Amino acid sequence: MDALESLAHLDPAYPRPLVSELLAAPENERLLDYVANDPFGAHVFPGDIPDVSPEAFLDDLDAQLADTRPIHLWSYIPTCSYRCRFCQYPVVIVKGPDDVTSEKVDHWVELNIREAQMWLQRVPHLREAPVGEFNVFGGTPSLMGLDSVSRLLTFYRENFGFGPSTTIRFEGDPTTLTPDLLARLQDLGCDKVSCGVQSFDDQVLKLSGREHTEAECHAFLDATRKLGYDWVTIDLMYGLLDQSVAGVERDLEQLRRHQVPGVVCTKLHLRSYTDTRTGVAGDRPAAWQFPAYRNRLAEAGHHWPSLGEQYQMREILASGLRADGYGEHPTMYFHRGDKPPETWKSIMVDQDRQDAEVAIGLGGSSSCRRSEAMTEVNAVKYRQMVEAGRLPLASATRFGPTATESRAIKMALSTLQPVRDDLHRERFNGRSLFDDPWSQRWDDLQRRDLVTVDRAEGIVRLTEPGEVLVEGIMNTEF
Repeated sequence: MDALESLAHLDPAYPRPLVSELLAAPENERLLDYVANDPFGAHVFPGDIPDVSPEAFLDDLDAQLADTRPIHLWSYIPTCSYRCRFCQYPVVIVKGPDDVTSEKVDHWVELNIREAQMWLQRVPHLREAPVGEFNVFGGTPSLMGLDSVSRLLTFYRENFGFGPSTTIRFEGDPTTLTPDLLARLQDLGCDKVSCGVQSFDDQVLKLSGREHTEAECHAFLDATRKLGYDWVTIDLMYGLLDQSVAGVERDLEQLRRHQVPGVVCTKLHLRSYTDTRTGVAGDRPAAWQFPAYRNRLAEAGHHWPSLGEQYQMREILASGLRADGYGEHPTMYFHRGDKPPETWKSIMVDQDRQDAEVAIGLGGSSSCRRSEAMTEVNAVKYRQMVEAGRLPLASATRFGPTATESRAIKMALSTLQPVRDDLHRERFNGRSLFDDPWSQRWDDLQRRDLVTVDRAEGIVRLTEPGEVLVEGIMNTEF
């Protein structure tokens, strides 16, 4: 099925997606090709100057942190008890009796702390840089025992620039974010939790390789409400094997049942992130990335949602959440009307901020305004480097002058907020959003009904279809 055919294949019980006609237009062929091949689009912004020494990145970062607003700090604990069939992130599988599993997870906590100590030594200003939000992500860091959780959070709080306004977030899955762990996290000052629900459909979860159930998703959400958590975010995916548009509509109803404060909606991505370097992929492909495997599933009677059905799914989630008063900031990150947008994303992408992020752990992605770097994704190499006392950065790129502007524009677009010329001029020594090479690009996007341009007001706004296609716009036009 080619891209146009896939786009035209719809569930007749639901409306035609807003972007169907626009994507089918010949002038948007490049945009259609991008979304049909579905690379991840709003996660990592690589530089245009490759093969930069990681040491150069560390110098750039230290210089920026000498005088910085709050930064975003990550701690990656890459352990998982199983591998999802769609997951291409670098993870380490830990299985076996409880004592064996605990020992393995504790070892990765130790490695993370040792790497963090090397960051502090190599980047002196990191110790005092104010931390806006600290995220413990994975993997499934909630596999940690209570003692390890305490050790990790205590280490970071005592050695980095945590203050009264620092937010602490912890990630896990519905089976491991138990009431005991959730209560302990509260005691340790954790005020946000994120949970990989992915779907409320048991059959879809099973086909995806997930080992939790809908009932466990509800139990997790009930526990957070009982414990009084102010902010809970769940991840939902669409485009999964055998997932229907009606099934996604049912997922929306479960969100309404719980009034979840934050929802992250993600399309299934099968193209390797390494193709575009816009995400961090491990050294092992996901099971579903093998075409022969996908074809066998289809031949056995399973259904891969078409591009048209995927946009119907997206529209149901986005329009339904907006109708319930949710805001969207940045793209596909929804926050309940009584809550502000996600702090950690705002730190990185809001046009008036776009500050540094430091990611510690296997497969981390770190950045500052001049350059960005990725941590080693091979678990064996990573462990060897840390145990040898070497900071495990594997690669870095830098941004030339035009790429620096382009990156700032792309990040601003991803917020779905108006892009402001006054902020651009302030950051780039008087250069305007409407100077070359940007002026013609805005005009072309406006002609295609993807943005509106108000030069008198100094504002560029995404149109409604532009908001839906913003990842494609960011990565095909800038």
